Amino acid sequence: MCSPEEAALLRLEEVFSATLARINSLVFQPLLEAGPEASDPWGRECLQLLQQLHSSSQQLWDVTEESLHSLRERLRRPEAVGLESLLLLQSADRVLQVHLEYIESYTCCVAVQAFQKAVKRRSEYWRGQRKALRQVLSGLSSEGSVGTALLQALRQPLAHHVQQYVLLLLSLGDTVGECHPTRELVIHAASLFGDLQSFMRQELDQATATQALWPTLSSRLRDVLCTPARRLLQDSQDVPVTVTPLRAERVLLFDDALVLLQGHNIHTFDLKLVWVEPGQDRCTFHLLTPEEEFSFCSKDPQGLVVWQWKVTQAVCQALRGKKDFPVLGAGLESSEPPTCRCGAYTFRAEGRFCQATYEGEWYWGRPHGKGTLKWPDGRNHVGDFCQGLEHGFGIRLVPQASEDKFDCYKCHWREGSMCGYGICEYSTSEVYKGYFQEGLRHGFGVLESAPQAPRPLRYTGHWERGQRSGYGVEEDSDRGERYIGMWQADQRHGPGVMVTQAGVCYQGTFQADKMVGPGILLSDDDSLYEGTFTRDLTLVGKGKVTFPNGFTLEGSFGSVSGRGLHTQGVLDTAALPPDPSSTCKRQLGQGVFPVESRWQGVYGAFRDFVRAGCPGDLREALLGFHVQSSRELRKSQEYLCCERTCPEDQAGRMEDLLEELLQHREPEALQQCLRKALSNSLHPLGKLLRTLMLTFQATYAGIGANKHLQGLAQEEVKQHAQELWAAYRGLLQVALQRKGQAPEEDEDAETRDLRVHSLVLPLMLPSFYSELFTLYLLLHEREDSLYSQGITHLSLFPDARLLEFLDVQKHLWPLKDLTLTTNQRYFLVRDKCFLSATECLQKMITTVDPREKLEVLERTYGEIEATVSRVLGREHKLPMDDLLPLLIYVVSRAQIQHLGAEIHLIRDMMDPLHTGGLYDFLLTALESCYEHIQKEDMRLHRLPSRWSSREPR
Repeated sequence: MCSPEEAALLRLEEVFSATLARINSLVFQPLLEAGPEASDPWGRECLQLLQQLHSSSQQLWDVTEESLHSLRERLRRPEAVGLESLLLLQSADRVLQVHLEYIESYTCCVAVQAFQKAVKRRSEYWRGQRKALRQVLSGLSSEGSVGTALLQALRQPLAHHVQQYVLLLLSLGDTVGECHPTRELVIHAASLFGDLQSFMRQELDQATATQALWPTLSSRLRDVLCTPARRLLQDSQDVPVTVTPLRAERVLLFDDALVLLQGHNIHTFDLKLVWVEPGQDRCTFHLLTPEEEFSFCSKDPQGLVVWQWKVTQAVCQALRGKKDFPVLGAGLESSEPPTCRCGAYTFRAEGRFCQATYEGEWYWGRPHGKGTLKWPDGRNHVGDFCQGLEHGFGIRLVPQASEDKFDCYKCHWREGSMCGYGICEYSTSEVYKGYFQEGLRHGFGVLESAPQAPRPLRYTGHWERGQRSGYGVEEDSDRGERYIGMWQADQRHGPGVMVTQAGVCYQGTFQADKMVGPGILLSDDDSLYEGTFTRDLTLVGKGKVTFPNGFTLEGSFGSVSGRGLHTQGVLDTAALPPDPSSTCKRQLGQGVFPVESRWQGVYGAFRDFVRAGCPGDLREALLGFHVQSSRELRKSQEYLCCERTCPEDQAGRMEDLLEELLQHREPEALQQCLRKALSNSLHPLGKLLRTLMLTFQATYAGIGANKHLQGLAQEEVKQHAQELWAAYRGLLQVALQRKGQAPEEDEDAETRDLRVHSLVLPLMLPSFYSELFTLYLLLHEREDSLYSQGITHLSLFPDARLLEFLDVQKHLWPLKDLTLTTNQRYFLVRDKCFLSATECLQKMITTVDPREKLEVLERTYGEIEATVSRVLGREHKLPMDDLLPLLIYVVSRAQIQHLGAEIHLIRDMMDPLHTGGLYDFLLTALESCYEHIQKEDMRLHRLPSRWSSREPR
């Protein structure tokens, strides 16, 4: 059985459907037939509003017909069709939305008097329709205007319909009983349409108030402020309020903006970017906007409460992007606006942001969080903001005069200026990677021009206030020169070393980018000049030349165009040839540039990071980051993005890294932990190592690969190892501090050196080995050449003949280990004796770790003694007199290339702990072998034409 309420709902829908059809023919068709004049923009806007209202009315009629159909089905087959099938219950939210759209369209027409304006175009026609309208409406006065009649015709049936909905649904809820499965649907629908009644009343009140406002304003103000969707929420003429310091004559609160009228000036504030702050007393509250701060005051506390409440709720509503339902301030959402929001604003006040549009996150009236700034001149900035300023990582594009060219800055910012690490790609194709302070290059950085530039340059070093200053390395590819030394005010100034591609080296003093005073010049053939030079390293003035053969030329030097170098002086040919080590191995730069102060810009950034407690948000700013570098990233605004290698959760990752250091403090575990850290480009220690590698390559690779810089490079590698250990210790102290544990005690110098050589140096040396070993090769090229000649001659000897030549005692010869064929003789066997020792020594070149090289040498010594012990049939310890010739034999058979470079690198990088120990003894023995093989009798010895066929017994 169907209830009486369902039958009443059916009749209600039938009446309302018929009324809507009548209104469509009686009202909408005549209104829409009379189009506006071409010169009437307001008329065209009114027509659009009426068309939208007609469309909403049509949707309302459609949904009413759907509801009517569901009611008829229910009444026709009550047993088969349940109560829950009614559209009003099943889709109450959809029905409500259609009603809301109609109300919104209707109130837009009310707010701008669209009906009154439309009626004026056919006033005679509408006066004749008054009687027909009276049949649709109840209580229509015969004296009211036609516009008012149209307003009632489009509102009154809907209001009555919704009212009846509520009454019938409430009655239906009582009828079905509390246990009925559809009771909740009925109560929900009744609640929705009850709220709709309240919403309609509020909307009509606001539309009416808005309509009444416009005639009180000048036409200029109306043109600026009047829009169909805008609603007036509060007027200071109704509830007086004073605004300071602007002294506004009138304050209007709309649902989307706060407007202050001050004479002919209009101050409009988007409510999405208005923050409300209660005052200290009941007579004031404050408003904060992106560029203004002002206070609302009133002598009437109650009136001020009204203003504060309405402004607050209007801000909340504007942020939600939809009207509060059922009334302002009601609903499920919070009635307090969030302090953090998103929005767009164009700055008007003078300053850096003038005319720039910011879109992004805000906090209390200031850009704060992620956002984008765009200026009219094409400048763009995307990144992090804090309290209204660029702060954190950001990318800025700055257009240049030429078309489609930009400077692109991918940097960290602090309080509005670049500060910390950044990568800048300029429209000139130059790229700077390094640190900034207050918007200028400051600290360590690399500036590199494009290879195709007229004068390709690369500077790696320190900067101060935007200029090269301090220690730095500049390579001039066009001139084939590299300068290593001090800078001041963007010029070479102070001690410096110049290396040329031709192998010429200069060391002296620069002032204002020019060489001044005496200096030293070393040529590729080891000639030494001491005196003064020109910019092109041409000898000029007084000086002295020392030739490789010991001859000297002292006097005055000069050059004439086209005639070469000329001199007037004394040539001394009586001097003895100098020791090669005094010329060939002369080192430049040592003592001139203290190793501990060369790369303070690199070490200092890491120390700052540790001193700050290793905060994750400063990790990139202080330690740097890596991004892809390409022309595309700086030529177009479409590339305002930056995929950095570091992840977003830097703080969390830093906690994990520090925890790992705490868990691996024992020597073996620590070495594995350091190995992992140094090989990881995202780890702070790994980042530091890679930056140091960059400086090392910039100094000693390519043009810098000069034998006279070997000492400079070698002490630099050792210093880097010490700094890496100090960096680890700093991170460990931070980890202990975060855990509330006591810090470790300071190390003494001996303990520190032990840890550096045993833990750090073996791990970081491979990163520098290629450039470093090249310098050792060049420095010991002459000795290695003599050694190579000696090895070549010794390789011609059969084993027994070589052992005899080296005066190895015959009872130590391992000939009985040899297995010969019938055609072989002992004195013809080659590369068989001491084979295990030879193969062991050859492994020396398979590692770059000095300690591992020494371990190979120790095992080689063990193999020699083991072979001798086997020959003698007892354990035998070799004295030095017996060991040296046997070791020479093994070295000659191992044929290690560049053994001199190997020996000296091991000696320089060896752990001081081994000095005077077994490793030192064995290395000294190997060095003696190396020097012995270079001797003339080794290189020029001639083998006899016939070898004795007698074999030892």
